[in-house]
Amino acid sequence: MAGRPARQPEAAGAGRPPRPGKALRQRLAELRGPATTPHPLDARALAALAANPGCRRRALLDGAGVDKLALAQALGSPAAFGQSQFAHQRGNTFEARVKADGGQALTRLLHERLRDGSPAPEPGTTTVPDLTAAGPQGRTARTALALREATAAGGWALLDHPMVSLDIAGSPAFLEPDAVVVHPDGSWTVIEIKSFPMVDGSADPAKVGAAARQAAVYALALDRVAALAGARVRHEVLLVCPKDFSNLPTAELVDVRKQLAVTRRQLTRLTRIEEIAATLPDGLTFDLRLADDGRTVTRPVEELRAAVDAVDAAYAPECLSACELAVHCRARCRAAGGVESLGRGVRGELGGLTTVEAVLAAALGEAADADRPAPPTGDPAVDALRRAAALRAEALRAAPAAVPAAGPAPAPGPAPEPAPAAVPGPAAGPAAVPGPAAVPGPAQGAACR
Repeated sequence: MAGRPARQPEAAGAGRPPRPGKALRQRLAELRGPATTPHPLDARALAALAANPGCRRRALLDGAGVDKLALAQALGSPAAFGQSQFAHQRGNTFEARVKADGGQALTRLLHERLRDGSPAPEPGTTTVPDLTAAGPQGRTARTALALREATAAGGWALLDHPMVSLDIAGSPAFLEPDAVVVHPDGSWTVIEIKSFPMVDGSADPAKVGAAARQAAVYALALDRVAALAGARVRHEVLLVCPKDFSNLPTAELVDVRKQLAVTRRQLTRLTRIEEIAATLPDGLTFDLRLADDGRTVTRPVEELRAAVDAVDAAYAPECLSACELAVHCRARCRAAGGVESLGRGVRGELGGLTTVEAVLAAALGEAADADRPAPPTGDPAVDALRRAAALRAEALRAAPAAVPAAGPAPAPGPAPEPAPAAVPGPAAGPAAVPGPAAVPGPAQGAACR
């Protein structure tokens, strides 16, 4: 205790996240349903939310703790992605194998990959603090205390499934990394353990990118705790995977500075949940009103759909691999004729043209009516569309001259019957009388015509 800075007693609760006000907590409880347990927000969901900060619908549902998967199923638009139960069990088995020796394998892999001249962890010297506490707030405070104590001790320490928090649009999110290693120099490294293999020292780039974005959320949440503890979070995370197709662990360092910058910038752009909730009508709720069995939804689908559509969404095709409500949002976007269903790139190129109908009208130069405004004059997007439409019309006019016209197709009729096999004549004697095969049958006659 003597080696701690004087400010440590004041910062004993520094690991606790700022709690939202009582009015906001009550409003969020009303949105998800008073009897509904809040659905936890994990790092994978936060990474997806940061990738689409303009989606007010997802920000509100995640902040209120609404189970989007159950909501999508109740709407009749279940999500088409997710991890299978087999893959989940395989990942848990591999993680337990990696941590079976009290963290020695993890700290050894980390030291081997770093090659920074620090002393290697001796067998039995890596401490594993007990992080048991009541509730997520208690676990978050216990994790912050264990990190400060391990940093002050100046040795190797492994925190198994610590709990950290991150403020998301005014609401705290509790996150649980696979592990965090404290170095003797006081720095911290996030450990990500995945079940996909590393073959010949490399893994699937898409899966590595997803793991890097997820680890960046953990590192961002640890930054505030590290600043109070006088430590620093390393910008390289250790990705641990099975080697080739075995159960032996191997690891690589992944630089997440880019992901950290993007995540930090996108999360600051999120509209605060209080502002979104203030625009909603009183009494609006996403409560499924489950029956006594805890599975049967008794709320009418029309009411749920109206509640969901009351919050603006920012759909993009990328949502299909990151959000449970993406199928529902895609259907509503297509029904409204929105160009967002064609992709963010197309939406950005079209500028003020927000519907497919407006795009077609601009391309064809159609006059506006009472329900459709005139395309903006001098708009580069309109000029490009009209030029493309003119080139298409010119190509279609030239097509008949370049391709010879085909004759009329024969009228459809019954399928011809196969001709019977030839009956062999006598082997000797006069010339054999031709059998039925020699007489043209229906198929041959059709061919002659």
